Amino acid sequence: MKIIAIVGGYRKGGMTDAAVDEVLAAARDAGAETEIIHLIDAHIEFCRNCRTCTQAEGPQRGECVIEDDMQALLAALDAADALVLASPMNFGSVTAVTKRFMERLLCTAYWPWGKPAPKIRNPRKDKPAVLITSSAAPAFISRLSTRIVRSLKETAGLLGFYPVGVLFMGLAAMRQRPRLSDRARKKARLLGGKLVAKAQQKRGNAR
Repeated sequence: MKIIAIVGGYRKGGMTDAAVDEVLAAARDAGAETEIIHLIDAHIEFCRNCRTCTQAEGPQRGECVIEDDMQALLAALDAADALVLASPMNFGSVTAVTKRFMERLLCTAYWPWGKPAPKIRNPRKDKPAVLITSSAAPAFISRLSTRIVRSLKETAGLLGFYPVGVLFMGLAAMRQRPRLSDRARKKARLLGGKLVAKAQQKRGNAR
């Protein structure tokens, strides 16, 4: 079983990374293989909005004209059994590198010229995901006043994953080097175990 974490932070080793590490550690304890992909290290160009990838009909993702790391990243996610999708909050939303990744998922839509709106090619969401974010404000305020969780859910959905849990950490800017609270650490580990259990359940149902 393979679990991939997509992390959209700018600084490694911070609170968001620590939470991802705990989720994946618990998943490994449950027998999973894990991998972390930091978007800041990946070569992902901006979407040009040429819509070439949206023109051909069918359930498969459209082909992008840009040659970078995006296709290999999507192929890795296709092969993964579960996902951890993480981004700190910047200006009320995901980070810019996460947004760039999200915009390149236009290839999951069929949108020929002349049609007023896109149609998702494959709406199936059958693999589990955990969503992680952090904000400078208290978590309950940020969760109510922004759409960051919704954005992460929509992104996971376009990739074929459904959320089994959300870890939203607040007051992340109180220290230069913020630490993961015991409460957040405990929840992260619980989510890691849940992720593996849900992925195993899917495998069992597929037999």
